[in-house]
Parts: sequence; C-alpha cells; structure tokens
Amino acid sequence: MIISIASQKGGTGKTTTSISLAAGLARGGRRVLLIDTDSQANSSKVLLPNYQEIDHSQTLHATMLERKPLPIHPTPVPNLEIVPAHILLSNTDIELTSAIDHREARLKRELDVVKDRYDHVFIDCPPALSWLTINAFTASDRVLVVVSPGYFELDSTVQLGKSIANVREFFNPELKLAGFLFTMSEPTNNSATSLKILRQTYTDDVLNTVIPKNVDLREAHFNQQDIFAYNPSAKAAHAYQALIKELFPL
Repeated sequence: MIISIASQKGGTGKTTTSISLAAGLARGGRRVLLIDTDSQANSSKVLLPNYQEIDHSQTLHATMLERKPLPIHPTPVPNLEIVPAHILLSNTDIELTSAIDHREARLKRELDVVKDRYDHVFIDCPPALSWLTINAFTASDRVLVVVSPGYFELDSTVQLGKSIANVREFFNPELKLAGFLFTMSEPTNNSATSLKILRQTYTDDVLNTVIPKNVDLREAHFNQQDIFAYNPSAKAAHAYQALIKELFPL
C-alpha cells in the first residue's frame, strides 16, 4: 500500500502524521519507506541525524530532475528507511513544466522498482498542488488528507479533492481516498465546529481517530525523534497508534 499524505495548507500536521505513521508501523515490525517530496525537508531533518551532510545528489532531487534511482537512506528507527528531500526540489515545477516525457510518473517509475521491499510506503507531499504532488498521487494507491481546525483549512479540502479527481482521470484511475484526518484538535468551539462541518460535508470519509494538539510532538521533532521514541505515553502517541489500527486493521 502506497499512501500519499497531503494538505493544501501548511501547518496542519501533515509531516507529523507522515513521520508518526511511518515510525509507528516500523516500530511494530513492518518494513516501511517514507518518501519526502516537500522541499522544506522537515521529515528528512527529523529522521536523518546527518541530514545537513547529505548532498542533493543523494536526495529525491536526483530522481525527479536527473531521473536516477531513488536514493534510500536508513534511519535510526528500525525497519524505517527514507528518501530525503532537498530545498532544490522547489525548482521542480519550473523544470517539469517544459518536460515532455511522462513528467507525472518520474516518482512512480523508480518507486515501482523498490516498492516490493516494503510493507508500507508513505509519501509526505508538499502543501501545494505541484508536479511533486501530482507525481506523488500518480504513484499512490491512496491519499490521506490532513485537515486542521479553521475556515481556510476546511476550504482547502475542496481544491485538494479536485486535484485528486484530476489525477484519477488523467494519470492514475486506481487512486482512492484513504480518508480525512482531523488534526491539532483542541477543546475549543473552533475545533469542535470545524470537525462537525468536516463530518457533515464528507460523512463516511472522515476517520474516527482525531489527533490532539500536543506539545510533545513539537518537542519530539526538536530532538529529532518520532513521538513513540520521545514519549510513548503522550496523548498524541496514543492517538497515532489508534490511527494505525484504524487504517491498517490486522
């Protein structure tokens, strides 16, 4: 199963969800690959202690712009490997706009070579519709949409839904929705109302699991750890374990 984790807005917990799902499954004994397609490279910076020493030729940049095999790196988390991102990925749209050779499938072509090594593959998408996002959706079986409280956050799901539909129509007819995940939940009217609207709008597509806003997540990332390594008893750790059980029932 290849799952893109996406949001049209930054700051929704998309990267946190990518790291937590990947690390949680890996710590449970599954073989997991995380592909970081966000030029901010936040997943890469958390999971690779030596990230600053990695040349761009050993990141996803080499695959997307130089058509080389996926550069896969081990992480300190057992069973978890990562294809890191690089700031130069921000040039991808400029480069691929003029490309004529299956520009939507560069990631899929190389991922198809290695995907059988893994039980799960997660793709951390950039917070915008771009050729990187299109490549991620083209390579995926499912898209998990991350939504945090707020008017603009809810509004962004409409455009993301159109993007998924467009990729399904033109590039990947088998692409399906894994669901909408509500994150950064707090005991406030804004949070409660946002979740209510999301469930009224998308009904059965909204996952039961809700991820709380939790300072432990920030502190875990600051210490270059996933939440399960930093504080396995944190509320967020329990929530992400519940999400894993909901998405991947035994």
